[in-house]
Amino acid sequence: MTRTLESLRNIGIIAHIDAGKTTVTERMLYYTKASHKMGDVDKGTTVTDFDPEEQQRGITIYSACVSFRWKDVNVNLIDTPGHVDFTAEVERSLRVLDGGVVVFSAREGVEAQSETVWRQADKYGVPRLAFINKMDREGADFSGTLDEIRKRLGANPVAIQIPCGVGPPHVANPFRGVIDLIEMRLLRFTPESQGSEVIADDIPPEMHDEAELWREQMLGQLFDYSNELAELVLEESPVPTELIRRVLREATVQRMIVPVMCGSALDHIGIQPLLDGVMYYLPSPADMPPVEGLDPRKTETKAVRKPNVDEPFSGLVFKILADKHGDLYYVRIYSGRLKANSRVFNPGKDKKENAAQLWHIQADRREQVPLAEAGDIVGVIGPRISVTGDTLCDSAEPILLESIQFPETVISMAIEPETSLERKKLGEVLEMMKRQDPTFRAHENEETGQTIISGMGELHLEVIKHRLLRDFNLDVRVHQPRVSYKETVSASAEAVGKCNRQIGGATLFAEAKVRVTPRDDNKPAHVFTNWFSEAAPARNAIATLLSSLKEHAEGGGLLGCPLWNCSIELLEYPLPEPIPTEVPLRIAAADAFNRVLEAAGVVLLEPIMAVEVTTPDDHLGDVINDLQQRRAIITSTQNRGVITVVDAEAPLAAMFGYSMAVRSLSQGRASFSMEPLKYGPAPAEVREGFL
Repeated sequence: MTRTLESLRNIGIIAHIDAGKTTVTERMLYYTKASHKMGDVDKGTTVTDFDPEEQQRGITIYSACVSFRWKDVNVNLIDTPGHVDFTAEVERSLRVLDGGVVVFSAREGVEAQSETVWRQADKYGVPRLAFINKMDREGADFSGTLDEIRKRLGANPVAIQIPCGVGPPHVANPFRGVIDLIEMRLLRFTPESQGSEVIADDIPPEMHDEAELWREQMLGQLFDYSNELAELVLEESPVPTELIRRVLREATVQRMIVPVMCGSALDHIGIQPLLDGVMYYLPSPADMPPVEGLDPRKTETKAVRKPNVDEPFSGLVFKILADKHGDLYYVRIYSGRLKANSRVFNPGKDKKENAAQLWHIQADRREQVPLAEAGDIVGVIGPRISVTGDTLCDSAEPILLESIQFPETVISMAIEPETSLERKKLGEVLEMMKRQDPTFRAHENEETGQTIISGMGELHLEVIKHRLLRDFNLDVRVHQPRVSYKETVSASAEAVGKCNRQIGGATLFAEAKVRVTPRDDNKPAHVFTNWFSEAAPARNAIATLLSSLKEHAEGGGLLGCPLWNCSIELLEYPLPEPIPTEVPLRIAAADAFNRVLEAAGVVLLEPIMAVEVTTPDDHLGDVINDLQQRRAIITSTQNRGVITVVDAEAPLAAMFGYSMAVRSLSQGRASFSMEPLKYGPAPAEVREGFL
């Protein structure tokens, strides 16, 4: 597993659902001889979609890591899901990757989830290149997609290839290859060899002028990044290929540009040049800035680790796979070396962990290795208490890296085991699934005794339900999904809560003063205090009051839903002498909590989804009418040839079963995507159900 850092590429394939990520990955594996047979998404034979649920649905659900060698570089590649319900898989993958290949469909252009993954890549500072796929489709539009990348994503795309022809074989000028604007050659991929044979030809005469224009545009965009290149262009001297590639690489690594390539993964066109693009333009771990974190021994002191094997060991757990032989922890190593049968330190938990075995991961296959080094992505068996987002490091030189933030769940449903024996097994399985999936929640409702599971969407919960029934053979009843409502306050208010009770001849007395203030940050209630006391008994009393308020905010307000979009401040208030015990303090805090919410007035909030529907113009009226009946607000419509894209904001409660409805309305020709946007006030009839 020893290799130079400069020859390593840790990349992810990211895109909207159905843009062709997994097919691109399959072709890469085949042409690099990492697999001997080309997998097919529709037949469920791909390497990275090895889970039965993925094969059955024809979509990626779990990010899969594969490794291969291409010419002079070793590539660790993560194929990520495109469906918004599994956005956590994309989030955690981008957190640990050095570069990304973003796949766009030439027919659909930049879609909703394309924007989501692009924003995630921006958040983690991931350099990327774009691959415009499906150039063989009817309605494919290379220039239109390039413009959308510029306008909708705010990127600076630089086309380094253009398509030779566009569309399927029956059109007048079908897509038959790509023109490389750097070497000014036409690259053809022979169907007989399934694209393995790449033939470099002269550019057809009818496309020569167009190719020259595109090349001039490419060089013009690179002007700002190299004086040497600018001088050669102004002198009208030949620009060496090596110089163009060097400037492209430097600007890509600095995230100033996005090189754009094109092809058709299904028709085996354009994959080898894309692999060259990964080699030439995406960064190695050595190109990335040192990773920064905190030194847990010195509060707020910054610690830095260079991507070097001689630095102290540091790594981040970004995924956990449950296994009967022991959980497998995916770790990205940022610095130093990790040996099998060694001890590592988890600074977030302040505990030491075992790293008993190290595994090189190839989708669902593994190979045990004795050592992993900076830049590697490795599977570790041995840790017990670490979770996704935790740092592992050298105990002598600890560093706490930034964790991974995941979105809140928006949908939940109840499951009930048939027997008490099944209840224990269900509890164990749900705990294991929570370790694996940071966007999955499970808790028991004390009032009903039901187990409530929560996730990111209908498909997410459906996949979890199938796993419980199929993989773990659990005998459980599953209820219909329900929306995760929240509540907030409509105004600021203050209130004093009291406890004044006679229990067993003793008087329990305490008071607490609380202020509530609305906020608009789409986050859980922030409970805090600026009240401080030098005296230990008073400090303990303040801590008890604060703890009680936090429990009530999480447990639910007057309508029984978690409190959201507000802050609750415990105000300074005279403490009686002697200082009250814990019980009256908690009663006073609960009373203050209820009183202040009554004074402020509570508002029920429901999750609002950002919905994007792509429909043929023939069915546009039916789609818009149906959305409006679902209380949706249409925010925009855009024409893309013969299809129209409708953007809307709709309450999740009204969108259950929408996938079947939109297929029915459009005779199966429309598609849609939906992702959480915000929480908004629920209508009166919904609120009445909570009273």
